[in-house]
Amino acid sequence: MMEQVTILLVDDDPDILTILKDNLELDGYRVIISQTGRQALKAYEERVPGLIVLDLSLPDVDGIQVCRRIREESDVPILMLTARDLVTDKVLGLETGADDYMVKPFDYLELAARIRALLRRGGSIAAQEEALETGPFRVEPSSKGVWKDGEKIELTNREYALLLLLLRNTGKALSRTVIRHALWPKGELARDTRTIDVHVRHLRAKLEDDPGEPRFLVTVPGVGYMFSHTQM
Repeated sequence: MMEQVTILLVDDDPDILTILKDNLELDGYRVIISQTGRQALKAYEERVPGLIVLDLSLPDVDGIQVCRRIREESDVPILMLTARDLVTDKVLGLETGADDYMVKPFDYLELAARIRALLRRGGSIAAQEEALETGPFRVEPSSKGVWKDGEKIELTNREYALLLLLLRNTGKALSRTVIRHALWPKGELARDTRTIDVHVRHLRAKLEDDPGEPRFLVTVPGVGYMFSHTQM
């Protein structure tokens, strides 16, 4: 059975949000809504959307900035849906990282078709990467799903990225500097490693039987962190 795709809708017009949410849910999608740029970025961090429908004109952080922030760490499909119909706006949106651009007013059937096309395009790429299995864990990059002993575990985007990085380097100790450059490639974390320690702690709380005595996400003194598939 295919996993239900989550779509993040970002628009400051409550009527458009209601109409789109109702129609997308009828089409079988799970829908999260945000009315501001800050809400959208928070929702993105807390969930793992399969696609984002993003307005440009938002009351705080505009859609261009939201798109740019998300593109710094993810290739999730982004469809810009906006009243801005100037060619310059469309070029800016696409160059910022949007995968498609639609102008309001719009036809829902066309929007739905474009969403399906973007999901097919993204899925064909993600499906090339096989699932990772080690110990009780299974990670499926195509859906960003994580399971332990067959039970689904909900992770934030950053937690998922950290787990995937450590899993791909199982048995190898990664320094905090390596982790920082991998997860924050634009340098926004600077040299602060405490944030990395916090993410490891949160990840342990979700993955370990006893977070105080971790068996999988282990600390390597003087180096950093390592994913160990052996019993400690």
